[in-house]
Amino acid sequence: MKTFTATPADIEKKWILIDAEGVVLGRLASIVAMRLRGKHKPTFTPHMDMGDNVIVINADKVQMTGKKRDEKIYYRHTGYPGGIKQRTARQILEGDHPERVVVKAVQRMLPGNKLSRRLMTNLRVYAGAEHPHEAQSPEVLDVKSMNPKNTRS
Repeated sequence: MKTFTATPADIEKKWILIDAEGVVLGRLASIVAMRLRGKHKPTFTPHMDMGDNVIVINADKVQMTGKKRDEKIYYRHTGYPGGIKQRTARQILEGDHPERVVVKAVQRMLPGNKLSRRLMTNLRVYAGAEHPHEAQSPEVLDVKSMNPKNTRS
């Protein structure tokens, strides 16, 4: 028996819609990263873009366990000496672009290579419930019902 290796003709991409309201951030990010990578498919090939296109809505209503909302710090650097900046998760979620918390969590669960940068183009995250991808007729993936630990009580 030979090992199956997918070719570009074998790849079937679907559109998945995930509602992040009330879902724990890390659990949501791991499910989204698995879907983007294509590891849920039996034809998974590590060096190919096998994953689905994922739409995440209500990213501003994502939950965090413990004190992470106040104590988790996101760093960035301006490029100038001494130019390191920091913001807490609460400041980002209450700011203008709350979807960046979800994007960063998913990005950090993918390997740091060229393939994962290409996989990130298949992720669309929106702060509210509206999204412009109705024409693709995405399938709804209910993350809340997968495991009771996925939601925060």
